[in-house]
Amino acid sequence: MRMKTAAFVAAMGLSVALAACETPTPYQPLREGAAVSGGFTDQQLEADRFRVTFQGNTLTSRQTVETYLLYRGAELTLAQGYDWFEMADRHTDRDKRTYVDPDPFYGPGYPYGYWRPYWRYYGGRGFRGGFGWRTWDPFWGDPFWADDTSIETVQKFEATAEIVMHHGPKPDGDPKAFDARAVTANLASSIRRPG
Repeated sequence: MRMKTAAFVAAMGLSVALAACETPTPYQPLREGAAVSGGFTDQQLEADRFRVTFQGNTLTSRQTVETYLLYRGAELTLAQGYDWFEMADRHTDRDKRTYVDPDPFYGPGYPYGYWRPYWRYYGGRGFRGGFGWRTWDPFWGDPFWADDTSIETVQKFEATAEIVMHHGPKPDGDPKAFDARAVTANLASSIRRPG
């Protein structure tokens, strides 16, 4: 019995440690092998026009994705030697998926492969009507436990914009025009970089 308890405690510790490693996408270039998935990409379309994209992971909010996209547009504008930019086209896509796991606690990703523990428990008076000793196995489940199914919905956001860069002062009254220096100064405190 102690071996099973130790394995259960170790599995829980590993799950907590892995969950602590999960983090929203930081402001970073999109590349394979990054510690955290997601990031920005740029594609030059003309001398003064770029397509900018920011992809977030399942822990990154829509607001963060759109903020990082705007910041990347301003940063890119300054790097190209321009003063302001306008968003000629902008949209945000949401990828939403729902997963149903009949046994959320011990799936194929369980640390010990397909080995799953089982244990006995006593359902005395007051516990689901009382039914004596039972054996519970995560593979076969227990008909008395109707809440063993986990339904999880996850979503990821990706924002894309085509930006056109300009020299000189930004025109007043154009809601699609952004002063690149003002944007980088105002958003700098909300930008979280890797590490």
